[in-house]
Amino acid sequence: MRSLPDLEPATAAAGRSPDTRSFAHLDDRALLALLLGRSLRQTSIPAVDALFDRFGDIAAIASADVSELARASGLGPRALTDLKLLRVLSERLVRAEASRRPVITSWTALLAYVRVALAEEPREQFRALFLDKRNRLLSNELVAHGTIDHAPVYPREVVRRALEVSAASIILVHNHPSAVPEPSRADIEMTRKIIDAAKVFDIQIHDHLVVGREGTASLRTLGHFW
Repeated sequence: MRSLPDLEPATAAAGRSPDTRSFAHLDDRALLALLLGRSLRQTSIPAVDALFDRFGDIAAIASADVSELARASGLGPRALTDLKLLRVLSERLVRAEASRRPVITSWTALLAYVRVALAEEPREQFRALFLDKRNRLLSNELVAHGTIDHAPVYPREVVRRALEVSAASIILVHNHPSAVPEPSRADIEMTRKIIDAAKVFDIQIHDHLVVGREGTASLRTLGHFW
């Protein structure tokens, strides 16, 4: 049976907090087991193994619905809460990095942010990142939440919200739960409608990103902007 390193007693005995280097060598399973072990009386290793067997990796585990997590692992409310807090914390960390500098010049941070937020979502979401004149993130908002392959989007609602938050530009983002980020014909047509609606108010659409587990596609890079 696998066991985890007992890191806390050593640091407590020395009268100091754990050094982050103590955890750097641990793989994802061990880290998650340590996290969940704080809210479980028994060892968390079997539950963590069950989660990885069901979902595959730590990103998919953090993104899964609470009911799915409970069925797969048998974890109780406290441990399930820890898992959802892990997801929220991850999103906020990458959002802080994306917001620290102008978004357009921090493309790597932007891609990391949208992938953490959307790549493992089981349902399609359409989000709008509203930016100010310096391309700093004003707001990241859910525009539509749909089924496994469709989220209804209304261009006038996207533009209306941009005016409400005084956005100068927008980055559109949605996910493909099928894992393949290739934009559909409907994605392209809807993007063009939003571009046309935004032009009336001198609001720029910088890009439309399609996020999947296999990567992220840019409609601008693919030549669907003009």
